[in-house]
Amino acid sequence: MNQPLSSLKILDFSTLLPGPFATMLLADLGADVLRVEAPGRPDMVRAMPPFDGDTSAWHAVLNRNKRSLALDLKQPGAADVVKRLVAADGGGYDIVLEQFRPGVMERLGIDYATLRAVNPRLIVCAITGFGQTGPYKDHAGHDNNIMALSGIMSYTGHRTCGPVALGVQVADMGGGSFGAIMGILTAVIHRANTGEGQVVDVSMLDMALVWQAHLASQHLVGGETPQREGMPLNGGGVYDYYETRDGRFLSVGSLEPKFWQGFCAAIGRPDLVGPGLQPDWAIQQQVKGEVRAVMKQKTLREWTAVFDPLDVCVEPVLTVPEALQHPQVQARNMVANVPKPDGSTQPQIANPFKFSNAQPQYHHIGAPLGAHTSEILIEIGYNQNDVQRMQDNRIFG
Repeated sequence: MNQPLSSLKILDFSTLLPGPFATMLLADLGADVLRVEAPGRPDMVRAMPPFDGDTSAWHAVLNRNKRSLALDLKQPGAADVVKRLVAADGGGYDIVLEQFRPGVMERLGIDYATLRAVNPRLIVCAITGFGQTGPYKDHAGHDNNIMALSGIMSYTGHRTCGPVALGVQVADMGGGSFGAIMGILTAVIHRANTGEGQVVDVSMLDMALVWQAHLASQHLVGGETPQREGMPLNGGGVYDYYETRDGRFLSVGSLEPKFWQGFCAAIGRPDLVGPGLQPDWAIQQQVKGEVRAVMKQKTLREWTAVFDPLDVCVEPVLTVPEALQHPQVQARNMVANVPKPDGSTQPQIANPFKFSNAQPQYHHIGAPLGAHTSEILIEIGYNQNDVQRMQDNRIFG
């Protein structure tokens, strides 16, 4: 089966989550992704448990379908290897994804201007926390720092506890990865139309801000500042999570009147229909107190039996094992068995994109560091003597 992105060749210099997650999704859809990794400073994800034999499960999923090239970019001659990889008459990797701080690629001799001289159609996507410009461009930051600076955490959480650390790296995997995917594919279309390559500057802070385009109008137009539990969708209304008798939780998303009416009927409290539709914050909090008391009268299983037949936007808060076994998740084939070198398979979260004429394919889990170094060098025109000489010069570690 011809995959949608089989014409793309991506040289991936990224580490940790944002870049590798983006190129994983692209590789599932056919892109030829070559992961370039420093032999003396391997990606930290390789050391993160749990392990399947000697392989980190995190690394195995984030780097599936990719080949691995070990290359010390600080060694003399490494830049020449990169130039040959991106050259049209060499490797043909005309998309580069990097995640260094601004200026690092230039110091290494593989910046956009240098590589563009080798291949004018080159697209370089740079993922950083804060972008290539501005006073914070060299600033270090992790996911929770970016979420904090974006304003999102100022209205996330409850008033009694403040912001809560999220279990998923939203800015990293959401902003960085999908920003890179959208940016790369947009640049590819532009190149197809014009023949021009370009730089795609992805800032995870920018992405976190743009997700608030609708909500920021509350301040930009209305002059208000969003607060915790101050809006219908962040705990200011009945839209929230409620504890059951056995210490589990239900999500109640019954916003529209028809859903709210059905919810109140299901819990035996039709008297809450009118007050629950009032926008007044104090009234909403009183209604929530009543709902909390009712929810604690039954277990999660009992409430699930009540709400399953109904169309009122109420669902259980599942554990990860429960979510993976959910019939909807199973029906969508969201767990894939990916081949391992020994012929067995490893279960991984599948690619989420569904197409009528193509499907993601899973060829292998993340490869050992440098597993494909020799074959790649031969592919781009080096001979065995060249490879041996570079090994002697410790370009590959």
